[in-house]
Amino acid sequence: MKFINTNVNFKNLKEQFLTSSPFNHIVIDNFFEEDIAESLSQEFPDFNSKTWHEYLNPIEVKKACNNWNVFPDTTYKVFSYLCSQEFTDNISDLLDTDDKLFPDPGLNGGGWHCHRSGGKLNTHLDYSIHPKLALQRKINIIIYISKDWNNIWGGELGLWEHDKDINSCGKLSKTVNCIFNRAVIFDTTQNSWHGLPDPITCPESRTRNSLAAYYVGIPKDSVSERGKALFVPHKEQKEDEKIMDFIQKRSNTKLASSVYKWENQ
Repeated sequence: MKFINTNVNFKNLKEQFLTSSPFNHIVIDNFFEEDIAESLSQEFPDFNSKTWHEYLNPIEVKKACNNWNVFPDTTYKVFSYLCSQEFTDNISDLLDTDDKLFPDPGLNGGGWHCHRSGGKLNTHLDYSIHPKLALQRKINIIIYISKDWNNIWGGELGLWEHDKDINSCGKLSKTVNCIFNRAVIFDTTQNSWHGLPDPITCPESRTRNSLAAYYVGIPKDSVSERGKALFVPHKEQKEDEKIMDFIQKRSNTKLASSVYKWENQ
């Protein structure tokens, strides 16, 4: 069974991946075979489904599900393929090193992602060290599967520069519009600030839907030991001490559980 469009050749995309800024990445349109993409779109659950885990706080307004038991047939097969050695080797072809990559079959932080009107995800760096595998997160793949999405609704993935002077997020460098069956693959080891911090403005009947999987490898000696995502405040949040405290707790593995009490405060 073919999942990936036959025109996608990772070896041919290596140079583009390695020379893209603000960090190594590649955008691939028509990523899945057309029938696969259509089936993934049809199988995606409704926003009000009971399958979701909801994030509802000042920096994350979204729903997610990484439960293999609820994935319908095509979705299950696609995630199986994304976690296969064959596809992991294809991802490895983009790298300029001999580092061996491994999939994360547990889909920690991955799986289905869904945002409706008001949905957002503050700019952030992903966790560095996997909480279960103790391996370094190195590559992300995100595939948009929302059909007929209107770009005026927002929802584009932003990629930001790293500001060395403040050792934090710098200026916005690029946005990747939410186009059906478009894949974004990027290196997460390069101060890879990304997110969608501006609330989505789509109609209540629509949602921004995507799939995500991540690839890990043996940590380098100098790797950050960050075990949770590191967020930055949105522009209107920078003077809000309560939100700044929330962000600090959210990035601390030992304190992170307390942030989910936000909606009850």
